Amino acid sequence: MKQGEAVLLKGGGKRYIVIASDEDLHTDVGVFKLGQLLGMEYSDIIVSHLGFEMQIYHLRAADLFNSLKRTGAPISPKDIGMIMGHTGLNKEDTVLDAGTGSGILAIYLGLVARRVVTYEVREEFAEVARSNIALAGLTNVDFRSGDLVKEIRSLNETFDVVTLDMQAADKVVPEVLTVMKPGGYLVVFSPFFEQAKEVRMAINIEKFEEVVTLECTQREISFSERGTRPSTTKVGHTGFITFARAI
Repeated sequence: MKQGEAVLLKGGGKRYIVIASDEDLHTDVGVFKLGQLLGMEYSDIIVSHLGFEMQIYHLRAADLFNSLKRTGAPISPKDIGMIMGHTGLNKEDTVLDAGTGSGILAIYLGLVARRVVTYEVREEFAEVARSNIALAGLTNVDFRSGDLVKEIRSLNETFDVVTLDMQAADKVVPEVLTVMKPGGYLVVFSPFFEQAKEVRMAINIEKFEEVVTLECTQREISFSERGTRPSTTKVGHTGFITFARAI
């Protein structure tokens, strides 16, 4: 491990995301000296002052999704996967993201893209997002507190992908082409039919192509002695995703 590297500690049914540093992690199973992580390898064991052992794991995006503090319902991994697959997001891309929330999507994007600029208008959400992004150990995610509806006109750079998970997304659409590279993708997540329709109407006025709105449902399969069937306890719908490509 190197100074500032984020890792996952797992053991005895417990899990902690920590950063290799000179600080201490205080838990109900003892104090872990995080400085011990420096120079250790993945799969090594770190021990608390009470003798509780935890194994060191490479931190993955799914670990962050399951462990980070939330301020609401973040975009789910199934939807994030569709966003990345449909846009072809890659390490050369710069992304403009708005509606940061807990920072989950910005973190997933930051693990792939070259750079992410993300905006959050609500200060109580912004505080959590800053903390989560820092804990993820990402230095390529530029968090900004502000309303993109107002701030977009002052941006002096262009982006390969723009992702919007915000109530006023349709208000951003008329300005978004000014900050998009030709061939880039606009992606809008809408939890309700009405919001998706407003976004489509706004997009239809502008110069976009390859416009499509998709729903990605997910069903967990339940296995029991009685038989195998789709689970009836999981929610498969999360929202609608609209993709549009800049001309």
